[in-house]
Amino acid sequence: MKPPVQELRVFRGAEAWLPTAAGEFRMLVFLGEQDSCEQVALVCGSLEGDAPVLVRLHSECLTGDVFRSQRCDCGAQLDRALAEVGRSGRGVLLYLRQEGRGIGLLNKTRAYRLQELGRDTVEANLALGFAMDLRDYRLAAAILKELGVRRVELLTNNPAKVRALESCGLEVSRRPLEVPPTPASQTYLRTKREKMGHDLRLV
Repeated sequence: MKPPVQELRVFRGAEAWLPTAAGEFRMLVFLGEQDSCEQVALVCGSLEGDAPVLVRLHSECLTGDVFRSQRCDCGAQLDRALAEVGRSGRGVLLYLRQEGRGIGLLNKTRAYRLQELGRDTVEANLALGFAMDLRDYRLAAAILKELGVRRVELLTNNPAKVRALESCGLEVSRRPLEVPPTPASQTYLRTKREKMGHDLRLV
């Protein structure tokens, strides 16, 4: 029998209106009880009611989200997820400060260099002494619960995210969020499919 998942507490730090190209959102900044890192929730519409809420858990990716790197699909996924939540009129995009699958920007850049020398993204993380994925979704689950969300339709290709939220007591179904690969992202996406179990069909 699996041990119970430790519940985390979060606090609302601030809230403001945020108009975007994908629609109007409420931006809420959360702080964890044991972590001063700021997490962001973009909330569209009312989250009340029993119907599942459309949710995207998006881990921070400076290179993809801001600089539009073609090495990954992060920026394109962020754009599509925000657009889908906006079109639905009801949903949440959580922007989680977990750069480089949890290893931070410095080590992510070191991993990029190892990839240039022939390793794939998983091999690079392992060579640096990290697990292939250090992300922790308990804080995301705590934020969703604080927002009153108990049933989730999760925009993801990663079954591990579904299992992580379910282990925190949320009811989760999955909606794919796949974007076409670029020549520079083919190897990265193939590695995610073959070594990390992501459900990717366009690779």
